Amino acid sequence: MATISLDPRFNLQVGKNQHQHGGVVEEIDGLIRVYMDGHVERPSIVPIVPCTMSLERGVTANDVVIDKCTSLWARIYVPSCFGKLPFLVYFHGGGFCVGSAAWSCYNEFLSNLASKANCVIISVNYRLAPENRLPAAYEDGFNTLMWVKQQALNGSTEHRWWLRHCNLTSMFLAGDSAGANIAYNVATRLGSSGTSDFTILRPLYLKGTILIQPFFGGEARTWSEKYTNQPANSALSLLVSDTYWHLSLPIGSNRDNPWCNPLANGMAKLRDFRLPNIMVCVSETDILKDRNLEFCTALTNAGKRVETVMYKGVGHSFQILHNSQLSQPRTQEMMSHIKAFINE
Repeated sequence: MATISLDPRFNLQVGKNQHQHGGVVEEIDGLIRVYMDGHVERPSIVPIVPCTMSLERGVTANDVVIDKCTSLWARIYVPSCFGKLPFLVYFHGGGFCVGSAAWSCYNEFLSNLASKANCVIISVNYRLAPENRLPAAYEDGFNTLMWVKQQALNGSTEHRWWLRHCNLTSMFLAGDSAGANIAYNVATRLGSSGTSDFTILRPLYLKGTILIQPFFGGEARTWSEKYTNQPANSALSLLVSDTYWHLSLPIGSNRDNPWCNPLANGMAKLRDFRLPNIMVCVSETDILKDRNLEFCTALTNAGKRVETVMYKGVGHSFQILHNSQLSQPRTQEMMSHIKAFINE
């Protein structure tokens, strides 16, 4: 896949839309523009593709509606296989503000992952900010799990095409960037007081959580946030990160909101969570590297089982953007690590 670049046609509409909707109040070049009256534009920087497009050989995919009221849907990938497989509930990245389960880069990556790791993947198309600020994405994640549970309990014939391949006792929450943040926050909700041992999920069993370059922040800057030099084609800069948080957190919150900064309340809160095994994938040249490593250390000190994997020479979202010469081999490494983790 080619490196994603800005479609210059988007800029032709700026003058007209400023007249219609007032001035631009927030913008991430090429990805999102928010106007004074609340109107939001997201240019088609990444193609939206049907579920049948460019699938890995042997993989079947279909889109399913989870909640018509909130327009929540998912794309499900099933590799050709025999027997029951682990299944991943996956959340895409995009700073909570952009992205789609139908983006071509996720369709390619997750189709490939389903084939290479031999697992069923449910890719969730959750609601986006700023129209739907947090915790909307977390609610969509939780509701997706409850929907899967209901299909399993009902013995749904409509969804038998993928459910019959799933090992219900081997479910994983996974995601990259903002999607990893969603996976973590859904897992902590499940493991908080009153739902210990994830009994609310039965007959599903949450076996682990896979966090790829988890999108966290904080008011205090880390060394990598302040000093890591980012190339022009980087997926995440400090300014972009701050804008995403400003658009997605509840109005009036700062970056020490626990949804952004899981360490804001100290170690005591982490110890209270009953969490399954966690794998954290960190990129060496990502501005989030130090924050991700601090997070892993805190989880370990809180008694959680954490596997940390560092990918050398690549930056944020390398596995979907292919913006480095090392992207392809590192992506294959990541898929091998995920396969090993879900089959432990």
